[in-house]
Amino acid sequence: MNLLRKTWMMLVAVMISSCHTETLDIVSPDGDLKVTMEPAEENAYGEAAFSVDYKGGRILSQSQLGLETDTQKLVGNLKLKSVSAVKRVTDDYNMITGKRSHCVNEASERIYSFENEVGQTLEVTFRVYNDGLAFKYGINAVVDEENIIREHTTYTVPKGARRWMQQYDPGYEKFFPLSTDGKLTNRPEVDLWGYPALVEPQDSVFVLITEANIRRGHCGSLLYNGGQRDSYQVRLADKQSVGDGLWESPWRLLIIGDLSDVVESTLVTDVSDPSKVEDTEWINPGMVSWIYWAHNHGSKDYQIVKEYIDLATRMKWPYDLIDWEWDEMGNGGNLQDAVKYALEQGIKPLLWYNSSTSWLGPGPLYRLNKKEDREKEYKWLSDMGVAGIKVDFFTGDSVATMNYYMDLLEDAVKYKLMLNFHGATIPRGWQRTYPHLMSVEGVYGAEWYNNNSILTNRAAEHNATLPFTRNVVGPMDYTPGTFSDSQHPHITSHGHELALPVIFESALQHMPDRPSVYDNLPEAVKHLLSELPTAWDDTKLLAGYPGVEVVMARRKGDVWYIAGINGTNEPRTLRAPLAAISVSGKQMSLFKDGTDDRSFAIEENIPLSDEETGLEIKCLPRGGFVAVIR
Repeated sequence: MNLLRKTWMMLVAVMISSCHTETLDIVSPDGDLKVTMEPAEENAYGEAAFSVDYKGGRILSQSQLGLETDTQKLVGNLKLKSVSAVKRVTDDYNMITGKRSHCVNEASERIYSFENEVGQTLEVTFRVYNDGLAFKYGINAVVDEENIIREHTTYTVPKGARRWMQQYDPGYEKFFPLSTDGKLTNRPEVDLWGYPALVEPQDSVFVLITEANIRRGHCGSLLYNGGQRDSYQVRLADKQSVGDGLWESPWRLLIIGDLSDVVESTLVTDVSDPSKVEDTEWINPGMVSWIYWAHNHGSKDYQIVKEYIDLATRMKWPYDLIDWEWDEMGNGGNLQDAVKYALEQGIKPLLWYNSSTSWLGPGPLYRLNKKEDREKEYKWLSDMGVAGIKVDFFTGDSVATMNYYMDLLEDAVKYKLMLNFHGATIPRGWQRTYPHLMSVEGVYGAEWYNNNSILTNRAAEHNATLPFTRNVVGPMDYTPGTFSDSQHPHITSHGHELALPVIFESALQHMPDRPSVYDNLPEAVKHLLSELPTAWDDTKLLAGYPGVEVVMARRKGDVWYIAGINGTNEPRTLRAPLAAISVSGKQMSLFKDGTDDRSFAIEENIPLSDEETGLEIKCLPRGGFVAVIR
């Protein structure tokens, strides 16, 4: 009798749970993505959690929700108090920079209100898009003193799932090695990971984990998997305090789908605050000549600075960056002379600054930290004719640093200065809110050929991983296009290097090599680099897999630029289907690997027709190509 009663009770509980869960689900507009909310009373672990299904298959299970403060414990045994009706949310906006000029996305939104044992409430807002999901926390805090937040969000990925994750580093300058157990092969003790993190929970289904819409008073976060290697808890990078009234977290993001869904997604900017800048005529993406890579201390020397201004003139690039130590410039001229010379050539100068918060080595120092000093410096730059600044050496993801980024951006609007952050955190949507944020380093880039020999043998695989990880979330100042060698050699081919300024998105694309190297490139290659856009109307991933290969198509106006790279040490044929691109009646110019890795094979004015189904390009080891269709 007891057994029958238990069986009957379990059956009723399952029926109620199934019915209840059905009402709690939230589904993407196209029906492919579903989030199932699991309150503590319906969860075997006794905690509020959610699971994610994609095209009918479970890809993430029992991912925990919750926040805790000094005065509120909103984690674990939370009961569901209420659920809002499903609301349709549409994001429709234009971008000056980035992978797409007109961004449109649509989501289903629900707000889940949870309550703890003493009646304190946690609201979780979920949006489910066709290309992923976003959620954020909201709490009402009434406190008389600092109240510290600790987040308990935990993403649980399937055991053995492939993942490409970067060991957490405040400058986000590490590799994204492939792992299946949540550990680094050479450093198994590492348990802190930075965004974005790419996971393949099922064959050909991917999840990119990141965050967006950091506002004033927020810190950034990272991922921790020290307890269980397949569970990644969100850890705040700093003491995050909340005062009286409503507090909201940044959006936690999971971009989901096949690799093209991930790479082409604009979810990071979709959920970020709209532009705060009304007049944007002064914000202009473009190519930049850059002195540092070949001449570490070159900005001290007026004559070398002039050489890079002249390079920009010959290459028809709009900008030249005068890097660190310009305040010590000599050998025939000073900074004012260099800026005047650039403007006379029709080149807009950009200047480097030390943020003066981390490494206090090269100068100028302490010119931007205080508002009154910053406004004075910005006015001086604007009056001289400087178009923008690169600010370097920040101190990670703390609240103070995030506020400092926003101080720099907001005060720059009045003086019409574009900004580029180096030694900095990754983009989290500010490229929409502050459209004069042109680029961010936050990547292990070509600059590292100057520092040690590690990049030489890993660059090809690394370059073929970045389009699926770091560059998905926003502009990436990798400084591509190194055709010669710096302090340490590169073994990627010329075709590979030429492909990188197309594959890597950055509104200011810094070209780092020596003037003599660009001067000696084939005329057709110089012409391509002289007209290459740095912001795009559309982006499509045509083929690829992390660390192996990538073929990317980007459109500006009615011209398509297709670029591919081989991330392996063996010859490889890259295939680019053209079904998504209208090519009939157009012509193609093709730049690919030559007979060796330091030469090109170039074909121009190749007619295309409706019968063209795709490209097949044979690449050298670590090779690549660029095709221009117009």
